[in-house]
Amino acid sequence: MANLENTADASRRRSHKLGFAAVVVSGALLLAIVMFLGVGRWLVVEDPLVKTRAIAVLSGGMPLRAMDAARLYREGYAPEIWLTHSSEPGETLGEMGISFSGEDYYNTRILIHEGVPPQAIHVFETPIVNTADEIKVIGSSLAREKDRTVIIVTTKAHTRRVRLLWRKLASGNGVAIVRAASGDAFDPRHWWRTTSGALDVVREVLGILNVWAGLPLRPTQ
Repeated sequence: MANLENTADASRRRSHKLGFAAVVVSGALLLAIVMFLGVGRWLVVEDPLVKTRAIAVLSGGMPLRAMDAARLYREGYAPEIWLTHSSEPGETLGEMGISFSGEDYYNTRILIHEGVPPQAIHVFETPIVNTADEIKVIGSSLAREKDRTVIIVTTKAHTRRVRLLWRKLASGNGVAIVRAASGDAFDPRHWWRTTSGALDVVREVLGILNVWAGLPLRPTQ
């Protein structure tokens, strides 16, 4: 009789453990689903627009970022637009005797096409490799200005990483208003439905983890 009672108690304990494990697994799975579905919306952040010293266009996302910067310029949010400059692949191609016009050249042409006068466009000479470099260049230039505010235009999925990088690398140089290009097709609610959306999310999540870790990963030389 005692053996039967012990067996029943052991069976009940196993059932309780299995039930608890099932609840934990179900909860973890539900949390993972919620995070998966919500990460796209989490990546997209924007600051309220105010008038600033300049509008900075980050590299990439042509022609959307430059077009939105031109719109903000026409609406009177800043008297000048800043562009960053990358030395590659221009330098490598130049060594091969191949001419190359960098992204800043095409962004300049886009801005002029959209109604920005050439004298209102400033291209930084310091070469950049990645977004962190761009933030440093923009921040150091802003620190020399009387009005230390700048609008930074990028694409939707990139906005949170840009804000984090500014806080980490340039917050002492002034205030950055992070804005997403209005014409960006990234869908934060259904990002997994397209390859471009999925790649954007993976790249930005990895980039944010790198920022949180103190930027241990460096661009390839």
